[in-house]
Amino acid sequence: MEDATTHAEARSERLDAVAAHPLAELLECPPEAGSLLSGGAECLEFDTGDVVFRQHGVCKGLYVVVSGLFLRKAERLNTRLTLGPARTGDLVELAAALGDGHHTYTLSAQTPGSLLLLPIEALGKVFESYPPLRMRLLEELAREVSRAYLSCCLNRTIHVRRRSSAAEAASAGI
Repeated sequence: MEDATTHAEARSERLDAVAAHPLAELLECPPEAGSLLSGGAECLEFDTGDVVFRQHGVCKGLYVVVSGLFLRKAERLNTRLTLGPARTGDLVELAAALGDGHHTYTLSAQTPGSLLLLPIEALGKVFESYPPLRMRLLEELAREVSRAYLSCCLNRTIHVRRRSSAAEAASAGI
């Protein structure tokens, strides 16, 4: 029992370490940089089923979910994967906005909603004038990748335990 408790505490500590940081903290910057970001910001409305952007398409900027529920899907090695939902307050597509400028997944609206688009040109100007913002967003991207990895490991562990329990029950004749 103690081993299970220790394992659960360790898992909780790992999840806490990679928890998403508040949006206000991530986008905090001097007034002039904030003006650059907000000056070009655009609010986009979507209906259920609308595609916001497609995997491999050119990234127009960093998106913030204002309302609604959006779903991330990707195709990797000829397999379609559901990466999970994007909810109010989530930053969407840090990898594309900070990386090569191409979307790494497709985002579509599951319910009517809206996104705030921070244009890539404005982001570039802000990164030049205030480099700590880029670093904070890169750190958040690293946490996002770590959360996905831990979630994958956790799901795999649960699946293996269920399979093991089912095999034990079958061999015991239950």
